[in-house]
Amino acid sequence: MKRTSLSQAEARRIALAAQGFLDPRHETPTMRTLMRTVSRTGVLQIDSVNVLQRAHFMPLFSRMGAYDPALLQRASAAPPRRLVEYWAHMAAYMPVELWPFMQHRMARAHTDAWGGPRSVAVRRPDLVASVLRDVTDHGPVTARDIDDDLPNAKVDWGWNWSEVKQALEFLFFSGEVTVAGRNAQFERRYDIPGRVIPEHILRRPVPTPEEAHVELIRRAAVSHGVGTEPCLRDYYRMRHEDSKPAVRTLVECGELVPVTIAGWDQPAYLHRDARLPRTVAARALLSPFDPVVWERSRTERLFNFRYRIEIYVPEPARVHGYYVLPFLLGDSLVARVDLKADRKTSTLVVKGSYAEPSAPAVTADELGAELRSMARWLSLDAVTVEPRGDLAPAMSAVLNPQPALRRLGRVASATARQTHDVVNP
Repeated sequence: MKRTSLSQAEARRIALAAQGFLDPRHETPTMRTLMRTVSRTGVLQIDSVNVLQRAHFMPLFSRMGAYDPALLQRASAAPPRRLVEYWAHMAAYMPVELWPFMQHRMARAHTDAWGGPRSVAVRRPDLVASVLRDVTDHGPVTARDIDDDLPNAKVDWGWNWSEVKQALEFLFFSGEVTVAGRNAQFERRYDIPGRVIPEHILRRPVPTPEEAHVELIRRAAVSHGVGTEPCLRDYYRMRHEDSKPAVRTLVECGELVPVTIAGWDQPAYLHRDARLPRTVAARALLSPFDPVVWERSRTERLFNFRYRIEIYVPEPARVHGYYVLPFLLGDSLVARVDLKADRKTSTLVVKGSYAEPSAPAVTADELGAELRSMARWLSLDAVTVEPRGDLAPAMSAVLNPQPALRRLGRVASATARQTHDVVNP
Protein backbone atom coordinates (compact mmCIF):
# COMPACT_ATOMS: atom_id res chain seq x y z
CA MET A 1 0.00 0.00 0.00
CA LYS A 2 1.35 3.38 -1.01
CA ARG A 3 -0.80 5.61 1.14
CA THR A 4 -0.20 8.90 2.92
CA SER A 5 -3.62 9.13 4.57
CA LEU A 6 -6.21 6.71 5.89
CA SER A 7 -9.78 6.99 7.07
CA GLN A 8 -10.60 5.72 10.55
CA ALA A 9 -12.44 2.75 8.99
CA GLU A 10 -9.41 1.86 6.84
CA ALA A 11 -7.10 2.04 9.85
CA ARG A 12 -9.51 -0.17 11.78
CA ARG A 13 -9.57 -2.83 9.04
CA ILE A 14 -5.79 -2.74 8.75
CA ALA A 15 -5.47 -3.26 12.50
CA LEU A 16 -7.89 -6.20 12.55
CA ALA A 17 -6.22 -7.84 9.54
CA ALA A 18 -2.83 -7.52 11.25
CA GLN A 19 -4.25 -9.16 14.36
CA GLY A 20 -5.38 -12.24 12.46
CA PHE A 21 -9.09 -11.60 11.98
CA LEU A 22 -8.86 -12.40 8.26
CA ASP A 23 -7.51 -15.88 9.00
CA PRO A 24 -10.07 -18.69 8.69
CA ARG A 25 -11.29 -20.48 11.79
CA HIS A 26 -10.50 -24.17 11.45
CA GLU A 27 -12.76 -26.89 12.77
CA THR A 28 -9.81 -28.45 14.61
CA PRO A 29 -7.00 -25.93 15.16
CA THR A 30 -3.52 -27.43 15.19
CA MET A 31 -0.15 -26.32 16.52
CA ARG A 32 0.45 -24.69 13.15
CA THR A 33 -2.79 -22.72 13.57
CA LEU A 34 -1.75 -21.63 17.05
CA MET A 35 1.70 -20.46 15.98
CA ARG A 36 0.24 -18.61 12.99
CA THR A 37 -2.07 -16.81 15.41
CA VAL A 38 0.81 -15.96 17.76
CA SER A 39 2.73 -14.61 14.76
CA ARG A 40 -0.14 -12.09 14.42
CA THR A 41 -0.54 -11.15 18.08
CA GLY A 42 3.21 -11.24 18.82
CA VAL A 43 2.62 -12.04 22.49
CA LEU A 44 -0.10 -13.49 24.71
CA GLN A 45 -0.50 -11.51 27.91
CA ILE A 46 -0.79 -13.67 31.04
CA ASP A 47 -3.20 -12.85 33.84
CA SER A 48 -4.29 -14.99 36.79
CA VAL A 49 -7.96 -13.90 36.91
CA ASN A 50 -10.01 -17.02 36.19
CA VAL A 51 -13.61 -15.87 36.50
CA LEU A 52 -14.08 -16.86 32.84
CA GLN A 53 -10.86 -18.27 31.38
CA ARG A 54 -7.28 -17.14 31.97
CA ALA A 55 -6.34 -14.23 29.74
CA HIS A 56 -3.65 -15.94 27.63
CA PHE A 57 -6.10 -18.55 26.33
CA MET A 58 -8.65 -16.00 25.15
CA PRO A 59 -6.99 -14.26 22.14
CA LEU A 60 -6.43 -17.69 20.61
CA PHE A 61 -10.12 -18.58 20.93
CA SER A 62 -11.12 -15.16 19.56
CA ARG A 63 -9.15 -15.80 16.38
CA MET A 64 -9.07 -19.60 15.96
CA GLY A 65 -12.39 -20.60 17.47
CA ALA A 66 -12.73 -23.61 19.75
CA TYR A 67 -9.30 -25.21 20.22
CA ASP A 68 -7.68 -27.56 22.70
CA PRO A 69 -5.98 -25.45 25.43
CA ALA A 70 -3.44 -28.27 25.72
CA LEU A 71 -1.91 -26.87 22.51
CA LEU A 72 -0.73 -23.81 24.44
CA GLN A 73 0.56 -26.05 27.21
CA ARG A 74 2.56 -28.05 24.68
CA ALA A 75 3.92 -24.93 23.00
CA SER A 76 5.10 -23.36 26.26
CA ALA A 77 5.91 -26.26 28.60
CA ALA A 78 7.16 -29.17 26.48
CA PRO A 79 10.17 -29.43 24.18
CA PRO A 80 10.71 -28.26 21.59
CA ARG A 81 9.38 -25.07 23.18
CA ARG A 82 7.89 -22.60 20.80
CA LEU A 83 6.80 -20.05 23.44
CA VAL A 84 8.41 -18.86 26.65
CA GLU A 85 7.36 -16.49 29.41
CA TYR A 86 8.93 -13.09 29.89
CA TRP A 87 8.06 -9.44 30.52
CA ALA A 88 7.44 -8.85 26.83
CA HIS A 89 4.31 -6.71 27.25
CA MET A 90 3.37 -7.34 30.81
CA ALA A 91 3.98 -10.96 31.85
CA ALA A 92 3.43 -12.75 28.57
CA TYR A 93 4.13 -15.75 26.41
CA MET A 94 6.39 -14.77 23.54
CA PRO A 95 8.00 -16.77 20.70
CA VAL A 96 11.32 -18.27 21.84
CA GLU A 97 13.12 -16.45 19.02
CA LEU A 98 12.50 -13.20 20.90
CA TRP A 99 14.72 -14.36 23.78
CA PRO A 100 17.94 -12.75 22.39
CA PHE A 101 16.06 -9.50 21.74
CA MET A 102 15.13 -9.28 25.43
CA GLN A 103 18.71 -9.50 26.65
CA HIS A 104 19.01 -5.71 26.89
CA ARG A 105 15.94 -5.66 29.16
CA MET A 106 17.32 -8.49 31.28
CA ALA A 107 20.56 -6.54 31.71
CA ARG A 108 18.56 -3.69 33.30
CA ALA A 109 17.10 -5.86 36.08
CA HIS A 110 18.84 -3.91 38.85
CA THR A 111 17.13 -0.70 37.71
CA ASP A 112 13.96 -1.88 35.93
CA ALA A 113 12.68 -4.90 37.83
CA TRP A 114 9.65 -4.10 39.95
CA GLY A 115 10.15 -3.02 43.56
CA GLY A 116 10.21 -6.17 45.71
CA PRO A 117 12.55 -8.27 43.55
CA ARG A 118 14.85 -5.31 42.94
CA SER A 119 14.96 -4.61 46.67
CA VAL A 120 15.81 -8.22 47.53
CA ALA A 121 18.65 -8.19 45.00
CA VAL A 122 20.13 -5.16 46.77
CA ARG A 123 19.49 -6.28 50.36
CA ARG A 124 20.04 -10.02 50.01
CA PRO A 125 22.45 -10.87 47.18
CA ASP A 126 23.40 -13.99 49.17
CA LEU A 127 19.78 -15.12 49.09
CA VAL A 128 19.51 -14.51 45.35
CA ALA A 129 22.69 -16.53 44.76
CA SER A 130 21.41 -19.39 46.93
CA VAL A 131 18.07 -19.48 45.15
CA LEU A 132 19.85 -19.57 41.78
CA ARG A 133 21.92 -22.54 42.99
CA ASP A 134 18.77 -24.32 44.10
CA VAL A 135 17.10 -23.80 40.72
CA THR A 136 20.27 -24.96 38.95
CA ASP A 137 20.50 -28.10 41.07
CA HIS A 138 16.82 -29.04 41.36
CA GLY A 139 14.81 -27.19 38.70
CA PRO A 140 12.14 -26.93 37.57
CA VAL A 141 10.86 -25.77 40.97
CA THR A 142 8.24 -23.43 42.38
CA ALA A 143 8.89 -20.90 45.13
CA ARG A 144 7.11 -23.24 47.55
CA ASP A 145 9.36 -26.12 46.52
CA ILE A 146 12.44 -24.14 47.51
CA ASP A 147 10.89 -22.94 50.73
CA ASP A 148 9.70 -26.42 51.72
CA ASP A 149 12.94 -28.16 50.74
CA LEU A 150 15.19 -25.96 52.86
CA PRO A 151 13.80 -25.71 56.41
CA ASN A 152 17.26 -25.29 57.93
CA ALA A 153 18.23 -22.57 55.49
CA LYS A 154 14.88 -20.98 56.24
CA VAL A 155 15.98 -20.52 59.83
CA ASP A 156 19.61 -19.72 59.06
CA TRP A 157 18.84 -17.21 56.34
CA GLY A 158 15.63 -15.81 57.70
CA TRP A 159 13.88 -16.92 54.51
CA ASN A 160 10.18 -16.75 54.05
CA TRP A 161 8.06 -17.50 50.99
CA SER A 162 7.83 -13.89 49.85
CA GLU A 163 11.58 -13.36 49.86
CA VAL A 164 12.19 -16.58 47.96
CA LYS A 165 9.53 -15.58 45.45
CA GLN A 166 11.01 -12.11 45.08
CA ALA A 167 14.47 -13.57 44.53
CA LEU A 168 13.07 -15.87 41.87
CA GLU A 169 11.26 -12.98 40.21
CA PHE A 170 14.47 -10.94 40.12
CA LEU A 171 16.29 -13.88 38.53
CA PHE A 172 13.40 -14.26 36.08
CA PHE A 173 13.58 -10.58 35.10
CA SER A 174 17.36 -10.80 34.69
CA GLY A 175 17.08 -13.92 32.52
CA GLU A 176 19.18 -16.06 34.85
CA VAL A 177 16.17 -18.31 35.30
CA THR A 178 13.13 -18.76 33.12
CA VAL A 179 9.79 -20.56 33.34
CA ALA A 180 9.55 -24.21 32.38
CA GLY A 181 5.77 -24.24 32.79
CA ARG A 182 2.96 -23.78 35.30
CA ASN A 183 1.54 -26.27 37.80
CA ALA A 184 -2.15 -26.92 38.53
CA GLN A 185 -2.17 -23.99 40.97
CA PHE A 186 -0.88 -21.70 38.19
CA GLU A 187 2.46 -21.27 39.97
CA ARG A 188 5.55 -20.72 37.86
CA ARG A 189 7.98 -23.63 37.70
CA TYR A 190 11.40 -22.01 37.40
CA ASP A 191 14.42 -23.50 35.66
CA ILE A 192 17.62 -22.31 34.06
CA PRO A 193 17.45 -21.17 30.41
CA GLY A 194 19.74 -23.95 29.21
CA ARG A 195 17.08 -26.53 30.05
CA VAL A 196 14.17 -24.54 28.61
CA ILE A 197 15.24 -22.36 25.67
CA PRO A 198 16.20 -24.36 22.55
CA GLU A 199 19.96 -24.53 22.12
CA HIS A 200 19.93 -22.97 18.65
CA ILE A 201 18.26 -19.86 20.15
CA LEU A 202 20.79 -19.61 22.97
CA ARG A 203 23.64 -19.82 20.44
CA ARG A 204 22.44 -16.80 18.49
CA PRO A 205 24.47 -13.58 18.81
CA VAL A 206 23.04 -11.14 21.30
CA PRO A 207 21.77 -8.03 19.46
CA THR A 208 22.87 -4.60 20.57
CA PRO A 209 20.20 -2.67 22.49
CA GLU A 210 19.63 -0.50 19.40
CA GLU A 211 19.14 -3.57 17.21
CA ALA A 212 16.74 -5.02 19.76
CA HIS A 213 14.72 -1.79 19.88
CA VAL A 214 14.35 -1.80 16.09
CA GLU A 215 13.23 -5.44 16.09
CA LEU A 216 10.63 -4.85 18.81
CA ILE A 217 9.18 -1.83 17.00
CA ARG A 218 9.17 -3.83 13.76
CA ARG A 219 7.20 -6.62 15.44
CA ALA A 220 4.84 -4.14 17.04
CA ALA A 221 4.18 -2.57 13.64
CA VAL A 222 3.49 -5.97 12.08
CA SER A 223 1.02 -6.79 14.87
CA HIS A 224 -0.67 -3.38 14.80
CA GLY A 225 -0.58 -2.83 11.05
CA VAL A 226 -0.76 0.89 11.67
CA GLY A 227 -0.28 2.98 14.78
CA THR A 228 1.26 6.01 16.38
CA GLU A 229 4.69 5.92 17.97
CA PRO A 230 3.06 5.56 21.45
CA CYS A 231 0.98 2.64 20.10
CA LEU A 232 4.11 0.90 18.82
CA ARG A 233 6.07 1.69 21.97
CA ASP A 234 3.39 0.24 24.25
CA TYR A 235 3.25 -3.11 22.49
CA TYR A 236 6.50 -4.29 24.08
CA ARG A 237 6.44 -1.71 26.88
CA MET A 238 9.47 0.17 25.63
CA ARG A 239 10.98 3.44 26.78
CA HIS A 240 10.23 6.58 24.82
CA GLU A 241 13.93 7.26 24.33
CA ASP A 242 14.36 3.78 22.84
CA SER A 243 11.28 3.62 20.63
CA LYS A 244 11.61 6.99 18.86
CA PRO A 245 15.02 6.28 17.25
CA ALA A 246 13.80 2.79 16.29
CA VAL A 247 10.75 4.24 14.54
CA ARG A 248 12.97 6.73 12.75
CA THR A 249 15.30 3.92 11.59
CA LEU A 250 12.39 1.91 10.17
CA VAL A 251 10.99 4.98 8.41
CA GLU A 252 14.39 5.71 6.84
CA CYS A 253 14.68 2.17 5.47
CA GLY A 254 11.10 2.26 4.16
CA GLU A 255 9.63 -0.42 6.40
CA LEU A 256 7.36 2.10 8.13
CA VAL A 257 5.42 4.62 6.05
CA PRO A 258 4.27 7.85 7.75
CA VAL A 259 0.52 8.38 7.32
CA THR A 260 -2.21 10.54 8.72
CA ILE A 261 -5.45 9.01 10.02
CA ALA A 262 -8.67 11.02 9.92
CA GLY A 263 -9.58 12.21 13.38
CA TRP A 264 -6.24 11.33 14.96
CA ASP A 265 -4.16 14.15 16.38
CA GLN A 266 -0.82 12.31 16.12
CA PRO A 267 1.15 11.08 13.11
CA ALA A 268 0.89 7.37 12.46
CA TYR A 269 3.06 4.74 10.80
CA LEU A 270 1.86 2.06 8.40
CA HIS A 271 3.85 -1.15 8.04
CA ARG A 272 4.74 -1.58 4.39
CA ASP A 273 3.39 -5.16 4.32
CA ALA A 274 0.11 -4.36 6.08
CA ARG A 275 -3.09 -5.48 4.37
CA LEU A 276 -6.08 -3.20 3.80
CA PRO A 277 -9.05 -5.50 3.22
CA ARG A 278 -12.31 -4.20 1.79
CA THR A 279 -14.22 -5.88 4.60
CA VAL A 280 -13.54 -7.78 7.81
CA ALA A 281 -16.12 -10.44 8.65
CA ALA A 282 -15.08 -11.05 12.26
CA ARG A 283 -17.20 -12.30 15.14
CA ALA A 284 -15.30 -12.50 18.41
CA LEU A 285 -15.40 -11.80 22.12
CA LEU A 286 -12.24 -9.99 23.18
CA SER A 287 -10.56 -10.47 26.53
CA PRO A 288 -9.69 -7.28 28.47
CA PHE A 289 -6.08 -8.29 27.79
CA ASP A 290 -6.45 -8.76 24.03
CA PRO A 291 -3.98 -6.68 21.96
CA VAL A 292 -6.89 -5.12 20.05
CA VAL A 293 -8.13 -3.39 23.22
CA TRP A 294 -5.31 -3.40 25.75
CA GLU A 295 -4.19 0.15 24.87
CA ARG A 296 -7.46 1.90 25.70
CA SER A 297 -6.82 5.23 23.97
CA ARG A 298 -5.99 3.41 20.71
CA THR A 299 -9.20 1.39 21.06
CA GLU A 300 -11.20 4.58 21.45
CA ARG A 301 -9.58 6.22 18.40
CA LEU A 302 -10.04 3.16 16.18
CA PHE A 303 -13.50 2.01 17.25
CA ASN A 304 -15.15 5.00 19.00
CA PHE A 305 -15.44 2.59 21.93
CA ARG A 306 -14.51 3.76 25.41
CA TYR A 307 -13.45 0.78 27.46
CA ARG A 308 -12.19 0.37 31.01
CA ILE A 309 -11.57 -2.80 32.99
CA GLU A 310 -13.43 -2.61 36.31
CA ILE A 311 -11.89 -5.54 38.21
CA TYR A 312 -10.35 -3.16 40.75
CA VAL A 313 -13.37 -0.86 40.97
CA PRO A 314 -15.58 -1.40 44.06
CA GLU A 315 -18.69 -3.29 42.99
CA PRO A 316 -21.18 -0.45 43.68
CA ALA A 317 -19.15 1.86 41.44
CA ARG A 318 -18.90 -0.50 38.46
CA VAL A 319 -20.76 0.60 35.35
CA HIS A 320 -20.64 -2.54 33.22
CA GLY A 321 -19.36 -5.27 35.54
CA TYR A 322 -16.34 -7.19 36.82
CA TYR A 323 -15.01 -9.01 33.73
CA VAL A 324 -16.39 -7.28 30.67
CA LEU A 325 -15.53 -8.40 27.14
CA PRO A 326 -16.08 -6.22 24.05
CA PHE A 327 -17.90 -7.96 21.20
CA LEU A 328 -16.36 -7.54 17.74
CA LEU A 329 -18.75 -7.94 14.82
CA GLY A 330 -17.46 -7.23 11.35
CA ASP A 331 -14.97 -4.42 11.90
CA SER A 332 -16.83 -2.75 14.79
CA LEU A 333 -17.10 -3.19 18.54
CA VAL A 334 -20.88 -3.35 18.87
CA ALA A 335 -21.53 -4.55 22.42
CA ARG A 336 -19.97 -5.59 25.71
CA VAL A 337 -20.83 -8.42 28.09
CA ASP A 338 -19.89 -9.15 31.70
CA LEU A 339 -19.21 -12.90 31.79
CA LYS A 340 -18.63 -15.55 34.42
CA ALA A 341 -18.04 -19.28 34.02
CA ASP A 342 -19.99 -20.89 36.86
CA ARG A 343 -18.29 -24.25 36.90
CA LYS A 344 -20.41 -25.63 39.76
CA THR A 345 -23.55 -25.37 37.65
CA SER A 346 -21.72 -25.77 34.31
CA THR A 347 -23.16 -22.46 33.11
CA LEU A 348 -21.78 -19.47 31.23
CA VAL A 349 -23.47 -16.57 33.01
CA VAL A 350 -24.04 -13.29 31.16
CA LYS A 351 -24.18 -11.00 34.17
CA GLY A 352 -24.66 -7.88 32.08
CA SER A 353 -25.05 -7.12 28.37
CA TYR A 354 -24.90 -3.71 26.68
CA ALA A 355 -25.29 -2.58 23.08
CA GLU A 356 -23.39 0.27 21.48
CA PRO A 357 -25.54 3.00 19.86
CA SER A 358 -24.48 1.84 16.39
CA ALA A 359 -25.10 -1.87 17.03
CA PRO A 360 -26.81 -3.53 14.05
CA ALA A 361 -30.07 -5.46 14.29
CA VAL A 362 -28.25 -8.81 14.20
CA THR A 363 -26.13 -8.05 17.29
CA ALA A 364 -28.10 -10.19 19.75
CA ASP A 365 -28.27 -13.17 17.37
CA GLU A 366 -24.56 -13.02 16.53
CA LEU A 367 -23.51 -12.47 20.13
CA GLY A 368 -25.73 -15.33 21.23
CA ALA A 369 -24.07 -17.65 18.72
CA GLU A 370 -20.61 -16.63 19.92
CA LEU A 371 -21.60 -17.15 23.56
CA ARG A 372 -22.84 -20.66 22.76
CA SER A 373 -19.54 -21.37 21.00
CA MET A 374 -17.60 -20.10 24.01
CA ALA A 375 -19.69 -22.21 26.39
CA ARG A 376 -18.93 -25.34 24.36
CA TRP A 377 -15.23 -24.48 24.32
CA LEU A 378 -15.27 -24.07 28.10
CA SER A 379 -17.17 -27.38 28.47
CA LEU A 380 -20.17 -25.61 29.99
CA ASP A 381 -23.65 -26.97 29.41
CA ALA A 382 -25.75 -23.81 29.33
CA VAL A 383 -25.77 -20.04 28.87
CA THR A 384 -27.97 -17.89 31.11
CA VAL A 385 -28.63 -14.16 30.89
CA GLU A 386 -29.16 -11.98 33.94
CA PRO A 387 -31.46 -8.92 33.53
CA ARG A 388 -28.75 -6.27 33.63
CA GLY A 389 -28.03 -3.98 30.71
CA ASP A 390 -30.04 -2.64 27.79
CA LEU A 391 -29.24 -5.68 25.62
CA ALA A 392 -30.31 -8.22 28.27
CA PRO A 393 -33.93 -8.69 27.08
CA ALA A 394 -32.80 -9.41 23.53
CA MET A 395 -30.03 -11.73 24.70
CA SER A 396 -32.39 -13.60 26.99
CA ALA A 397 -34.80 -14.18 24.13
CA VAL A 398 -32.10 -15.23 21.67
CA LEU A 399 -30.62 -17.76 24.06
CA ASN A 400 -34.06 -19.19 24.85
CA PRO A 401 -35.13 -21.79 22.28
CA GLN A 402 -38.80 -20.74 22.12
CA PRO A 403 -39.59 -19.14 18.72
CA ALA A 404 -41.99 -16.57 20.19
CA LEU A 405 -39.30 -15.31 22.52
CA ARG A 406 -36.85 -15.11 19.65
CA ARG A 407 -39.19 -12.72 17.85
CA LEU A 408 -39.57 -10.73 21.06
CA GLY A 409 -35.78 -10.59 21.31
CA ARG A 410 -35.45 -8.94 17.92
CA VAL A 411 -38.01 -6.31 18.91
CA ALA A 412 -36.25 -5.76 22.23
CA SER A 413 -32.90 -5.44 20.48
CA ALA A 414 -34.26 -2.70 18.22
CA THR A 415 -35.83 -0.94 21.22
CA ALA A 416 -32.54 -1.13 23.14
CA ARG A 417 -30.70 0.62 20.32
CA GLN A 418 -33.28 3.38 20.16
CA THR A 419 -33.19 4.05 23.91
CA HIS A 420 -29.49 3.36 24.48
CA ASP A 421 -28.00 5.60 27.16
CA VAL A 422 -24.98 3.76 28.54
CA VAL A 423 -22.75 5.85 30.83
CA ASN A 424 -19.09 5.07 30.10
CA PRO A 425 -16.81 4.53 33.09
